[in-house]
Amino acid sequence: MSRIVVFLYGLIAYSVFLVTYLYAAGFVGNLLVPKSLDSAPTASVATALLINVGLLGLFAVQHSVMARPWFKRVLTTLVPQAAERSTYVLASSLALILLFWQWSPLGGVVWDIQNPAGRAVMYAAFAFGWLLVLVTTFLINHFDLFGLRQVWLYLIGREYRPLRFATPGPYKVVRHPLYVGWLFAFWATPTMTVTHLLFALITTAYILFAIRLEERDLVDVHPEYEDYRRRVPMIVPVPTKPASGTSAPAGVRA
Repeated sequence: MSRIVVFLYGLIAYSVFLVTYLYAAGFVGNLLVPKSLDSAPTASVATALLINVGLLGLFAVQHSVMARPWFKRVLTTLVPQAAERSTYVLASSLALILLFWQWSPLGGVVWDIQNPAGRAVMYAAFAFGWLLVLVTTFLINHFDLFGLRQVWLYLIGREYRPLRFATPGPYKVVRHPLYVGWLFAFWATPTMTVTHLLFALITTAYILFAIRLEERDLVDVHPEYEDYRRRVPMIVPVPTKPASGTSAPAGVRA
């Protein structure tokens, strides 16, 4: 019965993530959701700043601390090993749901592109970012990344084996295409408000910080990653020696 419970737990965690991901696209893009990044302000600028920075900080702490090997060791003394990734996914989703719920828009406009072609380019870049994030998760094994592979193997009584080293598709061009997708998703907007700019700046700073933590762990676990890091740029594709052989795909355990 415990195997079934763990499997159902993984399914629930994944379902919550899927709904959260879809809502996040609407939240950032101000599309089809009751409250978005640029909804009407409801608090003073100072109060809104404190609330928003606190919410983003909470997400950053949760996302980074729970991804560290030492925390995983502690967590797996409380939950089955197979449920560790699902627990991380669920906690990340809940942190985002809290952010959506409590977000306090600031108002103000930094830029507003009125040209139809310009707006179309921005919306295309926005869509490209969300699509790149989704496609990248499948390239590095979507179901392992979000815990479903682990709980399924546990259900059928098979041993979990970590994914092999690989640099599929865009991982030969940049080490972190998943984060490149997020940057497009957060910065590409025809109307950049002060609220949106705050969100984009803080999330970008967090992404750059998270990459350092993640790559430190990857080098510790996979010595081959050091050579990969020397040969392939981080997030900005520049001409360099093509990556050959195999390397750890960054972002698998971000």
